[in-house]
Amino acid sequence: MNKPLNGLRVLDLTHMLSGPYGAMILADLGADTIKVEPLKGEGTRKLLASDPNNSLQGMGAYFITLNRNKRSVAIDLKSEAGLAQFYRLVEKSDIVISNFGAGVPERLKIDFDSLSRVNPKIITCTVTGFGSDGPACKRPAFDQVAQATGGGMSITGPDQEHPVRAGIPIGDLGGGMFGVMGLLAALYERERSGKGQHVDISMLDCQISLLNYMATMHFLSGEDPYPIGNSHFVHVPYNTFRCSDGFIVIAVITDNFWQNLKTVVDCPEFDDPDLDGQPGRWAARETINNRLNDILSTNTCRYWLDQLEAQRIPCAPVNSFSQALSDPQVHHRNMVVELKHPDGATTQGPGNPIKLSRSSAEDFSPAPLLGQHTDSVFSELLGYSGDEIAALREQGVIG
Repeated sequence: MNKPLNGLRVLDLTHMLSGPYGAMILADLGADTIKVEPLKGEGTRKLLASDPNNSLQGMGAYFITLNRNKRSVAIDLKSEAGLAQFYRLVEKSDIVISNFGAGVPERLKIDFDSLSRVNPKIITCTVTGFGSDGPACKRPAFDQVAQATGGGMSITGPDQEHPVRAGIPIGDLGGGMFGVMGLLAALYERERSGKGQHVDISMLDCQISLLNYMATMHFLSGEDPYPIGNSHFVHVPYNTFRCSDGFIVIAVITDNFWQNLKTVVDCPEFDDPDLDGQPGRWAARETINNRLNDILSTNTCRYWLDQLEAQRIPCAPVNSFSQALSDPQVHHRNMVVELKHPDGATTQGPGNPIKLSRSSAEDFSPAPLLGQHTDSVFSELLGYSGDEIAALREQGVIG
């Protein structure tokens, strides 16, 4: 299959969500991604594995999704013999990605300094809660810890008394996405220098980056922003509105959109000339939002969306998962794909959002069974015979 990262080899030491998500993106893009697991398997294998509603043939939704397009080898990295085998794989690879806590790679001797002595061109990446240095580097962190520490939770929710995390785990997912960006940058630099380097991704750093212009606003004003629900701090009406059968969003960001909206809702109170400019609408935002809720609640989401779309007013339904995942545009973009279990059972999951014009092939091999590819990887990459592989397995080095 013609994929952009064909020929790249990744050793994936990740677990849970942030690291596996980054490694999944690399695998989706064609990198030969070898998941290196402990002999008893990576911990995420057990998540939801026995939940009848969220598993497939004993494999949970986490693992099915995050480990597609990967191969699995099982190695005891805590043994000298197992570490030696891992180093042999490093010699044949381009990237090693992990999300152990700060200090763990050094303790296991799989940090950049150790691996670069094995392969000077190796690129390593760690995704941790707080980075590899600094006063907080060894604090444990999961998604919600990153969201809270990074400030985003303080502006999410209906008011200052009820901070809310993002429904999507953006702390974890952000770490994985920025990890991919860092790795691709390091690969590009290696083309010039011929040398590898370490990519140090902090989930907190990523959350701070995502504050973006709002952080600059804070420094300019000296003020802490606060949560305002689904409304906007400038534009009106820009909010969620109730219809008779659900919710829609309307985003009026120009005066022209406001004029078009008036033709749709036909509300005499909106004919006030003071509302034709943003300052007037902002001053009357509660009245505008309340009247829109009253009017829109008299008919269905589809009815109002048709009227709004005809006037090219930015709007959308607040979709449930089932609605979003059945959207014709989503399916046209191949964003719902078949996910397989190695035994052939299938389910569905999200596709690859990175669409390229030329090297755009998309296929998704099953998330692997534990150690499913140990023999083939050791044979193909390291040249081991069947007897040599069997001996390593008998010694408890591989699984």
